[in-house]
Amino acid sequence: MAKFVYNAQDSRGRNYKGAINAESRDKALEYLQSKGVLVIDISVAAAKKGLFKSGAGGGKIPGHVMAFFAEQLATLIAGGVPLVRAISLLGEYSTDKNLGAVLLGVARDVAGGNSLHGALERYPKVFNYTWLSMVQAGEVGGHLSEALLQIAKYVKSTEMLKSKIITAITYPAILFIMSVGVLIYFVVGIVPTFAAIFKDFDMTLPALTLFILAVSTVIREHIFLLILGLAGAGFAFYLFISTPAGKRAWHTFHLKVPIFGSFIRNIYFERVLSTMATLLNSGVSIINVLNVMEDAFAGNVIIRDAVINARRDVASGKSISEAFRRAGVFPGLMTEMMLMGEESGRLPGILDTLSKFYSEQINQFIARFSALIDPILVVGIGAIIGVVVLSIFMPIFKMSQIGMSSGGSGGGM
Repeated sequence: MAKFVYNAQDSRGRNYKGAINAESRDKALEYLQSKGVLVIDISVAAAKKGLFKSGAGGGKIPGHVMAFFAEQLATLIAGGVPLVRAISLLGEYSTDKNLGAVLLGVARDVAGGNSLHGALERYPKVFNYTWLSMVQAGEVGGHLSEALLQIAKYVKSTEMLKSKIITAITYPAILFIMSVGVLIYFVVGIVPTFAAIFKDFDMTLPALTLFILAVSTVIREHIFLLILGLAGAGFAFYLFISTPAGKRAWHTFHLKVPIFGSFIRNIYFERVLSTMATLLNSGVSIINVLNVMEDAFAGNVIIRDAVINARRDVASGKSISEAFRRAGVFPGLMTEMMLMGEESGRLPGILDTLSKFYSEQINQFIARFSALIDPILVVGIGAIIGVVVLSIFMPIFKMSQIGMSSGGSGGGM
């Protein structure tokens, strides 16, 4: 997959520049011509040298801000506001300083004769491949405002999914951390006090009490070694998953871990389907769709390799449903629905419907997880703390019995 830059003329006689990713120059030319534009010149993009990349900064911008920007720009363009003026306005009045600075730079580039896609491409930290592909398709097809609305919808759905997951795990995580803190305080702060008392009485302690006292001693006397060991284990694990084999093993574990494996797979399936539906609805070719997805799902090599294999099969002439089936990762329901979409000519709509199905599966899991995890944590941590408390009170109860027995004997004399 190479990148080609081109000069073209649309149906209204307007000249503009842009860039496109394609297997070859002929493929790129064929794609552009299929969009009804006259290609004046097309060539392989020159490689960027050194560390210089104009506008490569911009910083992290929240997803909801990016979605709002896409909606605003779509509204202004649909209302007849010139593109450069629309971008300049949004840059001047943006509530996010980073985005404002980026948009002013984009406006200057577009005013200088660059395409919107080419201008956005200079800010890879702000506009990813999904943005670039959809904007490019919107420019070439003459429906930029519609493409921007598709982008806003896609970004909103992505942010909503992230929000649901974060909300579901935040409270259990706080509860777990606080519970572990209380447990450590019991073992390190309270248990040693009673250990000294038990030692003064020179009494035989129950096995459970001896175990808790041993744990307390190890933690107090070797805390730095324990911290160093945990840090070393974490670093070794990081080195392992940094290797190709380790990364593959770790990502495979993600998809197959009990209970959560199906949830994680559903997240990936929903993202694959919604990304494909959004890009296809925006006019992006299926090869470019898969090319974008290859980068979008680089976070899991299993899904990424499946997309790469699917792209190769599609490029060799196979249907998208067959390509995904041959990838060996995606469920039969997905590939059969893709086949139905291809046969009926409604592939984007079918993909969108199927993505909503997986979204509902995700929502159901989150609801069940939220309902079950809190009582499980409360009972589990409570049981552990109860065992620690019991280990302390068992000798105390024994001491009280000895005291009562001694008192009774003294009264008999």
